[in-house]
Amino acid sequence: MHIAWLGKKSPFCGNVTYGREVTNALLDRGHQVSFFHFAQAEPPPDNWPDFQEISIPFLYKSQIYTIPTFKSSKILAQALYKLNPDVVHASLTLSPLDFLLPEICLDLGIPLVATFHPPFDRKPRNLTSGTQHLMYQLYAPFLAKYDRVIIFSHIQEELLIRLGVPASKLAVIPNGVDVQKYSPGPSSLKAELDADRIFVYQGRIAPEKNIESLLKAWKHCRLDDRTKLVIVGNHGSLAASLMPFYGPEHGIVWLGFIADEAQRINILRGSDVFVLPSLVEGLSLSLLEAMACGLACIATDAGADGEVLEDEAGVILKTQSVATQLKTLLPQLCEHTGWTTLLGQNARQRVKERYTLTDNITHLESLYEEVLRHQPAPLRQVS
Repeated sequence: MHIAWLGKKSPFCGNVTYGREVTNALLDRGHQVSFFHFAQAEPPPDNWPDFQEISIPFLYKSQIYTIPTFKSSKILAQALYKLNPDVVHASLTLSPLDFLLPEICLDLGIPLVATFHPPFDRKPRNLTSGTQHLMYQLYAPFLAKYDRVIIFSHIQEELLIRLGVPASKLAVIPNGVDVQKYSPGPSSLKAELDADRIFVYQGRIAPEKNIESLLKAWKHCRLDDRTKLVIVGNHGSLAASLMPFYGPEHGIVWLGFIADEAQRINILRGSDVFVLPSLVEGLSLSLLEAMACGLACIATDAGADGEVLEDEAGVILKTQSVATQLKTLLPQLCEHTGWTTLLGQNARQRVKERYTLTDNITHLESLYEEVLRHQPAPLRQVS
């Protein structure tokens, strides 16, 4: 099967990881992949497969959204017409092009599948989740025009159905992790940091991630000198404003953005507890990767993360008063090593049961086959 994948290669975010992992797995299963992405001057990240790439021009691109040029839709349509793939799969980049794709693919007679990534919450409980809810309201009428829309949980499915997307258009296929690659194993991290216990956050340093609540709680707890909090993520303006107040004197180690996947796995394997204090989420790949590596995990019930950790696979926080909850939990998780070991074992088992990349790709292949059976005839040709 030939899949035209429209996604992101940079800047680094969950969408980038999703695209890399899924397209690698599709290639491993013998499919052909053509990768459409908004061109960027810097070299692509490591670990990307060797496939045909088609660049789409853009005016602006960030981790959150992309602004294409006026010619982008025509360039995309012409390339799709020339390639004639079996399926177009758009890992939506939150750009105006997302709204034009249904018409382009309908005209070409190519089935169109989308993965809808934006974080969400069960209900608008704060300003951040309220803003994300508006994003869902904006997208819902256009998602209804796609042949299928992949979302990550039944909570997200219920939200989109309430906003008018037909249930028949939605497919719940959770994020998946390669549990052979992301697994418990030896690590040099504790020796490098001269630490006995390590807590870790891996992800974007952004307001919706609510990392300041974690930092405030950590500073308040005053844990012993051989317990460290490691922060892995881009050193943007928010990080720069926080680092002077939450530094090495408080046992906090800022490692910045780490592109090398093996190094990120080494950090997870060397850590004891993963913390994700987000105000909104989708289904965090960082959380699933930490669980697969056998870490005890704490996360808010934003998005589908609470669903992932339910039934003792981790510790679930409310999105309100996160710092207050962490002030109680952090010392307990530091002291009770038997508890964190058990939580880590439960976490890995949960991922193996529900969130493997192998199962993800099998479900995706079935979805492609289903939409191909209902392939429409093209309405017109692209000149």
